[in-house]
Amino acid sequence: MRAVLCTEFGPPEKLAIKDIPVPKPSKGQVRIKVEACGVNFPDTLIIENKYQYKPDLPFSPGGEVAGVIDELGEGVKDFSIGEVVMAMTLFGGFAEYIVIDAKALLRRPPEMDGVTAAGFTMTYGTSMYALRQRGQVKKGEKLLVLGAGGGVGITAVEIGKLMGAEVIAAASNQEKLEAAQKAGADHLINYGKNDLRDQIKAIVGKNGIDVLYDPVGGDLFEPCVRSMAWGGRALVIGFASGNIPKLATNLTLLKGCSVVGVFWGNFRLKETAADNENFEILFNWYKEKKISPLVSQQFSLEDATEALMTLANRKAIGKVILKP
Repeated sequence: MRAVLCTEFGPPEKLAIKDIPVPKPSKGQVRIKVEACGVNFPDTLIIENKYQYKPDLPFSPGGEVAGVIDELGEGVKDFSIGEVVMAMTLFGGFAEYIVIDAKALLRRPPEMDGVTAAGFTMTYGTSMYALRQRGQVKKGEKLLVLGAGGGVGITAVEIGKLMGAEVIAAASNQEKLEAAQKAGADHLINYGKNDLRDQIKAIVGKNGIDVLYDPVGGDLFEPCVRSMAWGGRALVIGFASGNIPKLATNLTLLKGCSVVGVFWGNFRLKETAADNENFEILFNWYKEKKISPLVSQQFSLEDATEALMTLANRKAIGKVILKP
C-alpha cells in the first residue's frame, strides 16, 4: 500500500511517499480501508517531534480517519466487514489502510460521506467537549471564539449558537470572518486590522465575555482574559500561533475567572462513554442539518506536504482533507 512516511523528524518537506506492506489487525483490532483523513495542527507538530505523543520512526502522520472496515482481528464482535466508520488514531492515517483498536471506532451516520466524516471527529469532538463539559456554556452567555475561521473555530461558533450563546467570532482576515458569519456568529472582530481588546469592549461593554475559546494562544490570550466577565471561563484549546502564552495569575484572582485546559484526545480515552454521548448529540444535529461541516480543501497523498503547510501557515478555512 502507499503511505506518507516520516522517516526523520523535521518539517513537512521531509515526508515521502513509500510502498509498504498492508498491515494485519491483531486481537481486538480492525483494518480500515481509508476513504479520507483529516489534516490537523497536531500533525504539523508530531512530524517535528514536538507533540505529547511521540511515535517511533518511521510512521505516517494523520490522526483522524474515515473509511470502511475490510478485516477484523480476533475477538472483534461489535463491528462487521463493510461498516463505514470514523476514528481518532493519533497517527497512521496518511495511508491507504490503517489498523486500529475496535474500541476507538465510531459508527458514522450512513448519510455522512467519507470526506465529511474525516473532517468531523477532532473539530466537533474538541468543541463539544470544550463548550459542554469544560466551559459549561449557558444560554445567553457571551462566547468569544478566536481563530473562528479555522477547523475547530467554526465548529465552536456552530455549537455555541446551538447552546444559546451570543457568539463573537474573531479571526485574522475578512475571508475567515465571512466563514464564521455563515456558521452563525453574531459579532465579528478582525484582529489582523483592529485592536482586539478595544473591539471586545465595543461589543460587550464593561460586562465582559463569559467564555473564551482559544485555539490560537500567543499574544491574543492575555487581552482576552483581561476582558473576561466575573466567573468567566477561558478555554485553552491549542497554540496555532506557535507561541504558548504566559499569564499573570493575579488576573484570574481579580476577575474571579478560571483558565481551563481542553485536551479532547485524553477525554476520549479516559471518559469514552461521555464522549460517545457528545457524538450522539452531534450526529443528531448533523442529521437535522443544524451543523454543516466545512471542508475547504482536499489533497492527494502525493500533496501531503502542501496540505500540512497550508495548515501550518494558518491559511486554511474550515477543514483540510487528505484522500488516498
